[in-house]
Formats: sequence, C-alpha cells, structure tokens
Amino acid sequence: MCLGIPGRIVEIVDPEACTAVVEISGVRRRVNVACVVDAGHPVASCVGDWVLVHVGFAMSRIDGDEARKTLQLLAELGEMDAELNAMRQTEGV
Repeated sequence: MCLGIPGRIVEIVDPEACTAVVEISGVRRRVNVACVVDAGHPVASCVGDWVLVHVGFAMSRIDGDEARKTLQLLAELGEMDAELNAMRQTEGV
C-alpha cells in the first residue's frame, strides 16, 4: 500500500532545490517541497506547514487537525509502525 503520511516541515535545507526537513512522529527526513510551493506560498514560508509525504516528496499541504487525526488513525490501523520503520532504515537527515 502506498501512503501519504502527514508530517510537519521543521526546516528549509535548500530553498533553490526546494528541499526541507519534515518530522513525522519524531522521525526527521529530508523531502522535496516543490509540489507545495507557489508564488503565494514560497519555500521560505513552509516551516510549520503540515504536508502529506510520499516517497520523499511533500505532495500537498494539509490542515494540522486533519494531520493529527490521520496520524492517530494510521497508528490505530498499525500502518504507522511499518512506515516509520522503513523511514528509519533508509538514509535520514
């Protein structure tokens, strides 16, 4: 199953390359944020945004309440453990 996991952008790594650090349940990963920026929402304004992360890309911005509900639901379904373990086993920040 392919999941978009909610995470919060905590740092901009390279504004030119549109890369940032996202924290997902305590795990930090570098991701590409090009899909969530535009003229009205530049890279520099992304810190603090909640996003759906899939295979190293922030695919869309989401509401913080929705992010927390989704994380809780994924944890209840047992999906979070597998995703977090996979993230921990690959290259981190």
